[in-house]
Amino acid sequence: MRDTIRRLALLAVLLGGTVLPAQQALPKLLDLGSKTCVPCKLMAPLLDGMRDEFRGVLDVEFVDVGEKANVAVGTKYGIRVIPTQILLAPDGKELWRHEGFISRYGLLEKWRELGYEFAAKALAPPFERLAPAQPDTRPKDTVCFLCDGDIDPKTRVTVHTDKGDVALCAPHHLFVMLSCLQQDLEGTERSARVTDWATGQPVPALDACYLFGADEQTGRPWTRAFAERPAAERERAASGGSILTYALLKNKELASRCGFCDRSLYPEDGAVVKIDGVYSWGCCAHCSSGVAARTGKDLEIHERDRLTGEPVVVRTLDGYVVSVEPAGAVAWFGLRPNAEGKFGSAGCFHQGFFTSAENLRAWVGQTPYAVGRQITIDQSLADKLRMSPQQIAKACKIGECAPK
Repeated sequence: MRDTIRRLALLAVLLGGTVLPAQQALPKLLDLGSKTCVPCKLMAPLLDGMRDEFRGVLDVEFVDVGEKANVAVGTKYGIRVIPTQILLAPDGKELWRHEGFISRYGLLEKWRELGYEFAAKALAPPFERLAPAQPDTRPKDTVCFLCDGDIDPKTRVTVHTDKGDVALCAPHHLFVMLSCLQQDLEGTERSARVTDWATGQPVPALDACYLFGADEQTGRPWTRAFAERPAAERERAASGGSILTYALLKNKELASRCGFCDRSLYPEDGAVVKIDGVYSWGCCAHCSSGVAARTGKDLEIHERDRLTGEPVVVRTLDGYVVSVEPAGAVAWFGLRPNAEGKFGSAGCFHQGFFTSAENLRAWVGQTPYAVGRQITIDQSLADKLRMSPQQIAKACKIGECAPK
């Protein structure tokens, strides 16, 4: 053996080079498709990007089985449709296959499940904050139970529950709560107290009348409660709007619902979700992805950057994100620890899409109580698609997160 090594070394010197070890076999992503089918064309830039990104740790190969010279390859792997992606171990053993379009995230998630470190590193969150930047010292009764926003005393709502009183920042959030409750809706309505805009005194929500209007710039509705109609009429003369009974206001407030969790929302606050030409809404960025889980359909989502209001457009195909505009858009997954210290979703008011990671970080910097992590929009969709029908039925229901 030593003689062999010496001869190889001598040969290397004579040739003016060095002896290189045999190249180590790599796991392979094999994509069998064509240059003409639409899903195959969508896969092409994705494969090119992964080939460059994982050079040296993953072999990425595309084979056009439509070409006569490659027909035998398709036969060898027994493909039925194109594109078909096959994950191969370094020894050539098939580990998994998928038919149709699949995203970069979907492929990496499968490699991660199979135990490949390069995928785990690629999917690790690039940014997270798992503790607030500063302690929240606000008195509990001044913070909205649903959105964690500061409560304006003139629009305050208080709801009595068997676990204590719940404070809300506006009548709108009372109806959001009602749309999410799993039981005792009538008892909740009877216990609710709204604040008289004119006097600042609490009034039973069922007995009040309401001035309902809309912001001239955004179109977003606003609501002011009154114990007496004459006071509402005086405010209408100054501010405009329409005077509604509780029953009429309730009908308006519950008319627009999230296509995933069925939560009441204002369309001005939500994401527009287009499903086979039919328009719906998502009450938050992640619930908009969840519409795919509830309907089993591909989507086109139009959401706004939570920092700047700039548009983010997401399209899905075969249950995966096929395009994001702008390309650098990311998602924030807001988290909250439970009694055992394990993190779970902080709820719809704490989620968002951003046109860039820089915008997300800037928003987190301006939101001292925000806790969560940056994820890809692909992961936002995948997390929802993993939910069972039973989990979807309970999604965003306040019975799961009532005040303790």
